[in-house]
Amino acid sequence: MRTRYMTSESVRKGHPDKVCDQISDAILDGYLAQDSASRVAVETFASNNCLMIAGEVTSSAKVNLEETARGVLRDIGYRSLESGLDGEHCLILCNVHQQSADIDLGVSQAGGRHSAVLGGGDQGIMYGYATNETANYMPLTCNLAHGMARLLDVIGQQADFLRPDGKTQATMKFDEMGRPQGLSSVVVSVQHVPEVKAEELREIVRQLVIQPVCGDWLRPDTVVHINPTGRFVIGGPAGDTGLTGRKIMVDSYGSLARHGGGAFSGKDATKVDRSAAYMARYAAKNIVAAGLADRCEVSIAYVIGSVRPEAVFVETFGTEKIPVAMIEQAVAGNFSFGVADIIETLALRQPIFRRTAAYGHFGREDQGFAWERLDKKEALAGWLRK
Repeated sequence: MRTRYMTSESVRKGHPDKVCDQISDAILDGYLAQDSASRVAVETFASNNCLMIAGEVTSSAKVNLEETARGVLRDIGYRSLESGLDGEHCLILCNVHQQSADIDLGVSQAGGRHSAVLGGGDQGIMYGYATNETANYMPLTCNLAHGMARLLDVIGQQADFLRPDGKTQATMKFDEMGRPQGLSSVVVSVQHVPEVKAEELREIVRQLVIQPVCGDWLRPDTVVHINPTGRFVIGGPAGDTGLTGRKIMVDSYGSLARHGGGAFSGKDATKVDRSAAYMARYAAKNIVAAGLADRCEVSIAYVIGSVRPEAVFVETFGTEKIPVAMIEQAVAGNFSFGVADIIETLALRQPIFRRTAAYGHFGREDQGFAWERLDKKEALAGWLRK
């Protein structure tokens, strides 16, 4: 009888890497709001009281990059050097230029940026995953970690003793059948003002964050770590550098599914790193919701400039209810993985992306993201009767 442990982490909006993700996606949204065919690949770097915004853009839109970044910093709560970054007065350097004409040759294949025929903006393998262990078809530990991070941010907006940075982590014990048995450990690290006492802060976090989110899974032997070093005053970019795309496992499935390695934030939908990962999630979620498998991973491989993927592969980890070959036939009949088709199906020309840049890109059913729809469920379920 082998016991398994699964761990997922999340970060607050004020984590340095997440700050950069949100700025990059806010800039992307700014371009898409004015020109839906914008090509954007922007990254942000943060260190001390300085930001660097760099990348490639092809667009008719005019976006004030500096003011967009400062607006994000204000919203997060970085308003002074003491908090970790002075959003109003920090140094912001911008080095954004036109997209490479060589890349554009592969993406625009029939009439320029507004063409309906688009090639992939890069090569790579993208993955989507779903499991029936939770109502939103996400790994349980992933939901718990994100739930604690989200609640920390809600409390942080109201409590003057918390600062914006922070991380969470949940480790669940599973039996040999894959059934959750309870939390082995919970970790919460939260930035705070120097005046607050460690034990007072720990009790607040236990009662207002851990208990509401994890209470059903806490056991007498659950180990709870709150600010394990004892002090977390210096945070944000003052404590650690931040970079767009450095939290890809937080963004996806909390380390419990494979990832192709390409970051999401700051990229428009012609970049299959992002759009194909969303489409793979859409397919995997509908497969599981239809009852074709208890767990599912969909992988898609692309070459730069290709209109269609090189391969689409379905993995069900032995949980399939019909032969996997039939599931792949069902996928081929209900989903199109061409770049232009993905963009149209998932409505990826809209300025929706800043909302994806905290608490994960998947399982966010309250946000109206098209890749979380279950509109293919009934069609796929029909394959159970064939």
